[in-house]
Amino acid sequence: MKALVTGANRGIGLEFCAQLLERGDQVIAVCRSASHELKALDLRIEEGVDVRHEEDVQGLAARLQGEAIDCLINNAGILTRETLDNLDFTKIRDQLEINALAPLRLSHALLPNLSQGSKIAMITSRMGSIGDNTSGERYGYRMSKAALNMASTSLAIDLNPRGIAVAILHPGYVRTQMTGFSGLIDTDEAVRGLLARIDGLNLENSGTFWHSNGSELPW
Repeated sequence: MKALVTGANRGIGLEFCAQLLERGDQVIAVCRSASHELKALDLRIEEGVDVRHEEDVQGLAARLQGEAIDCLINNAGILTRETLDNLDFTKIRDQLEINALAPLRLSHALLPNLSQGSKIAMITSRMGSIGDNTSGERYGYRMSKAALNMASTSLAIDLNPRGIAVAILHPGYVRTQMTGFSGLIDTDEAVRGLLARIDGLNLENSGTFWHSNGSELPW
């Protein structure tokens, strides 16, 4: 299998690359700036790609023209905290751009690389679940992930006739730089679960919202 992973320089994205390589898959790692840890892996790195920017995404698509991709993993994302008393609309807009619009932009740009049997994995969050929101706050992150969930559902419907399935995946509360290493599970456990969900993805369960542990999440 050939997989493309965004946000590959650290955290969950870096662990995706490592585990995919370990099981014998080919990996294209996409990031703005490659970390030393990513450069130490035996894979193809597409550096200098900011998924917010149309020109960067189109440049990546041009470099990948004619290459088949079996699994596109839209992992890149950001998290900031906004409260009702401290709303930063610039940060909210940035999260919408990176967490919601960028995965759709990249998926659309790389559609020519996907074919029947290909898969798209959207790394979202249960914080994008309206039914699960009992604590409020985090306006930008919650809004952006809810938007990503909706876009991913539409994408699953629209791509079903082409034989392309879409997974909407929550990794869990993972100890990464994004969470200040305050999570409940490590990246290796999260990615093992995410890969199991991707491996089990098909046209029948395309467009559903899963936790990495295999449980289905509320919208």
